[in-house]
Amino acid sequence: MQSLKALMLLLSIVSTVRGADSPPNIVILYADDLGYGDLGCYNPKSNIPTPNLDKLASQGMRFTDAHSSSGICTPSRYAMLTGRHHWRDFHGIVNAFGQSVFEPERLTLPEMLQAQGYTTAAIGKWHLGWDWNAIRKPGAKGGGISPEDFDWSKPIPDGPLAHGFDYYFGDTVINFPPYCWIENDKVVKAPDTMMDTKKWKAIKEGNWECRPGPMVTGWDPYQNIPETTRRGVQYIHAQQDSEKPFFLYFAYPSPHAPIIPNDEFDGKSTAGPYGDFVFETDHSIGQLLQALEDSGQADNTIIIFSADNGPEKYAYERDKKTGHWSSHPLRGLKRDIYEGGHRVPTIIKWPGVTKAGVVCDALVSQIDFMGTLAAALGYELPDNAAEDSHDLLPLLKGEVQSVRSTHIHNTQADQYAIRDGKWLLIDAQNGYVSGANAGWEKRHGYQPDDQAPVELYDLASDLGQKTNLATKNPDRVAELQVRMQNIREQGHSAPRLTKP
Repeated sequence: MQSLKALMLLLSIVSTVRGADSPPNIVILYADDLGYGDLGCYNPKSNIPTPNLDKLASQGMRFTDAHSSSGICTPSRYAMLTGRHHWRDFHGIVNAFGQSVFEPERLTLPEMLQAQGYTTAAIGKWHLGWDWNAIRKPGAKGGGISPEDFDWSKPIPDGPLAHGFDYYFGDTVINFPPYCWIENDKVVKAPDTMMDTKKWKAIKEGNWECRPGPMVTGWDPYQNIPETTRRGVQYIHAQQDSEKPFFLYFAYPSPHAPIIPNDEFDGKSTAGPYGDFVFETDHSIGQLLQALEDSGQADNTIIIFSADNGPEKYAYERDKKTGHWSSHPLRGLKRDIYEGGHRVPTIIKWPGVTKAGVVCDALVSQIDFMGTLAAALGYELPDNAAEDSHDLLPLLKGEVQSVRSTHIHNTQADQYAIRDGKWLLIDAQNGYVSGANAGWEKRHGYQPDDQAPVELYDLASDLGQKTNLATKNPDRVAELQVRMQNIREQGHSAPRLTKP
């Protein structure tokens, strides 16, 4: 008996050592249109309980100054998965049946991980385009968007599988056609009718915002989170006996419109259906994290949580009705280049690297994920890849106080902002893209726009961006304009490419 116990102990030690020596699994959890002030760990006054993300923050490093590249969906996702500012290539989203935003030669994060021996999967929202023309029938008579216009039996090229993912499951974009499940590069069931929101259970807040197009009979958008979560849990458990590390990019459709929390989550917050939808998202994240624990993989898995941009314009009415400001304590929403449009909640738990419960105030970007993982895995990035990605590893280890000092924010082609240290220059008359809301500005103590051609803020003392200092600091404005122009023109900002 004693010898058996000794053997079991030895096997346990060997197993532990092997786990420690093997490359870490990587899970990116990506929310959609989530506000900086929605999570309890970011906003003690939040009306939305987020117990699972709050717990994750207590176990890892929570960033207070983390940013997406854009104030809208597609560009932020592209920047995160390429380590490159979106505005070097495009500004807008991929529309219904839009083509891929990736050039064939563009190295992506999952392609890099594949080269390092990883199994890769994307589950949930894609919104980065496919080659729909490859399955569209010649001479389509339904305007190119009817069910009969497509040969649904064919594979759809230039999607996730063409850009580094071994597996994909999702509905590509919850409010865009086709309204059906896609697994890998083929629809699970062929659409046979046109989308009709009257066939669905009533929406709970805002509008459906669904584009017309083909749908599978009986399609239920309320099943998006439950089904993708089930698939995510299944995928995690399936990897526990694999000899390869895995990368899972799990992209939520929430709390983006349509705001459709399932009935069991109604009233879980005091921020209306939107808050309940955030709660459901947090509940799903809890299931994925529990799957890592149950499968014995949590201790060798990097978990990164973030979001693509700030909350949608419904936040103004929500603030008025419930007192919950999704962007608290920031100004601005989705699309805006004010901080609320692109400063997003970001948490990284990296066993053996990040300490538990650390709050990091350094400026970081989602663009940095690729450079950081490349450094950790010993992957040498070529000069034409991840051109704006900084290595955050020294920051995560607590060896330095900061890694980057600048970041360029942008949503539209003619409206940019640059962050440099504590200074933020909006190189436009104001930072609104979604539009100002006079009622919100009055409630929160903002003065009318001073009509100056640019805006300059000291974020160290004015995080809410209330006082424009541009006219008092013309030299600072000019300096930042030159710096921004240089970064844009040189084609890169990663330190490894800027060293002499």
